[in-house]
Amino acid sequence: MTSSMPPTGPPASRREWVLNWLRQAIASGEMKPGERLVERELSAGSGVSRGPVREAIMILEQEGLVVSHPYRGAVVAEVSQREVREVLVPIRLTIERFAFRDVAETRPPELLDRLERVVEEMFAAVGGEGDADRLADLDLAFHEAVITASGHVQALQIWRTIQPRVHAYFLRDAPAHSSPEEIPRQHRALLSALRTGTADEVDCAVTRHIETYLGDDTSA
Repeated sequence: MTSSMPPTGPPASRREWVLNWLRQAIASGEMKPGERLVERELSAGSGVSRGPVREAIMILEQEGLVVSHPYRGAVVAEVSQREVREVLVPIRLTIERFAFRDVAETRPPELLDRLERVVEEMFAAVGGEGDADRLADLDLAFHEAVITASGHVQALQIWRTIQPRVHAYFLRDAPAHSSPEEIPRQHRALLSALRTGTADEVDCAVTRHIETYLGDDTSA
């Protein structure tokens, strides 16, 4: 069990504090696939009682970041390249092609302005401390903003269901980019297509964007 914990104490919601830390530790790879989440150790290391810790682990299991095994307890789940290729990417394509095409028809100025700010924040994050984490967060924010703006509540609900595992593979696959600057550059190109392209051009742009860096790894 990893022993590192955040240096600051928990705020009012102790469950959320533990949940956010564990979610980040799993997504960043600090906690490895197969590593056990032991309530007693987490509670002792964080100073948070076992009740909120147990609740946080249950939420992580619902998010697919943790799995429970008989006699072994809760362990960190793996996000394999096969799952990315055959499950997460197809779901993303279905949701985001739908959302991006809708938004391309109206091009809401407030959305385009917000996406511009996100891209600027991406460029600012490059080279900073924890830039991979910050870039992953901004990457998610960019795509969720478009899905939200499309106005399709069910699409947004499905996206938020897979979001924690998408975040995990964003962080895991970050080294596949030629440089950290490649991430904001890709989103700048996607925003440009959204500003001026036809619905078909936007559809092609978001498809290329999501399918980038799938790799040839066929591991389970």
